[in-house]
Amino acid sequence: MVLDALARLTEERVDHRFKGLPPDAEGLTVGELAAQRRNLFTDGFTTPVLALSAERLEHNLRLMETYAARHGLAFAPHGKTSMAPQLFQRQIEHGAWGITLAVPHQVRVARAYGVQRVFLANELVDGAALKWIARELDSDSGFRFICYVDSVRGVELMDAALAGASRPVDVVVELAAGEGARTGVRTEAECAAVADAVAGARGLRLVGVAGYEGEVPRADPERVHAWLRRLVALAVEFDKAGRFAGLDEIVVSAGGSAWFDAVADVFAEVPDLSAPVLKLLRSGAYVSHDDGHYRELTPFNRVPEEGALEPAFRLWTQVVSRPSPEQAFTNAGKRDAAYDLDLPFAQVVRRDGSERPATGISVTGLSDQHAWLRTTGEADLEVGDWVGFGLSHPCTSFDKWVLIPVAQADGTVVDYVRTFF
Repeated sequence: MVLDALARLTEERVDHRFKGLPPDAEGLTVGELAAQRRNLFTDGFTTPVLALSAERLEHNLRLMETYAARHGLAFAPHGKTSMAPQLFQRQIEHGAWGITLAVPHQVRVARAYGVQRVFLANELVDGAALKWIARELDSDSGFRFICYVDSVRGVELMDAALAGASRPVDVVVELAAGEGARTGVRTEAECAAVADAVAGARGLRLVGVAGYEGEVPRADPERVHAWLRRLVALAVEFDKAGRFAGLDEIVVSAGGSAWFDAVADVFAEVPDLSAPVLKLLRSGAYVSHDDGHYRELTPFNRVPEEGALEPAFRLWTQVVSRPSPEQAFTNAGKRDAAYDLDLPFAQVVRRDGSERPATGISVTGLSDQHAWLRTTGEADLEVGDWVGFGLSHPCTSFDKWVLIPVAQADGTVVDYVRTFF
């Protein structure tokens, strides 16, 4: 089923829906276009066009597979980053336990492409979505679904929506990262009350605890480690109280893209419990990494001996105006590039088949369809030049592109990644 569904993506016809693709590819299937192995720079692609590096994508997949295995962690990368079933499949092929998601629509996408294990990092209280989850569980004995609970009221709503379901929904109590943090139960006493509510619910089964250390207020290594130890201690206390009786495994989960080294440290300290512990890491931005926010935050900066992620995105744009020696404009803007955390970074300039560093060029702003460039005397830039931008924040880079070319270092496009936002 999985391979059939993914294969059907290659049967989609190329047309006006997919920006940046060669106009003369109209009517070809995605598979036929991929088989042509066109060059990103010389075979008809139009600007702006976002590309993923084939080599860097593979490097990042391998690196996190190795990292998780080295530290005894199961890995459920957050799929909201890419919403790309082809990348979900590659992550699973690279050892992922399953895929983490955030909202019901994303789970539907994952299930349409055969993902068998889903961790929903949110409390799910939508009745229609819960009934659909129940039908999925009833119809597929191999489907594993886990989601957060963070309130007694939420437990009550979930249980009411699941009345009559044949399989209970597995849940983990979400421990908040601190006062003023995002979601989650604020105190251990309240966690116990939520767990008690789950115990009284026919449609739910408590299987562990979880949270997101990225929301720790004024996060630093000491605070993050302390909160993660609270999470582990909560699992230990729940186990001592018999809340996990009868389980084949107990889930303890955390891990964004900024502190997974701390998760590895603290989860290595998890003591033996009444059942084996599934230590589930959920980092997602690694798959493409970036040239800004996550380049600065990645834990590999703190543990360089464990490797380094590589930014896999490059947005290719074209200079369409050069009104003065200090200013230029390219044809990509807010519709094309992430800008919520940082503006794009001018990295390289291409002209007549040669590529050079974008010396003296910086992005100062974005309009809907233009990037504003400041240029110094060092900048050699003309109308018609291609400028390659690095981007900051993978989640808001993927979501602007429906079909993304995957290009080798020489520009040969070997695949196309379909997204579903």
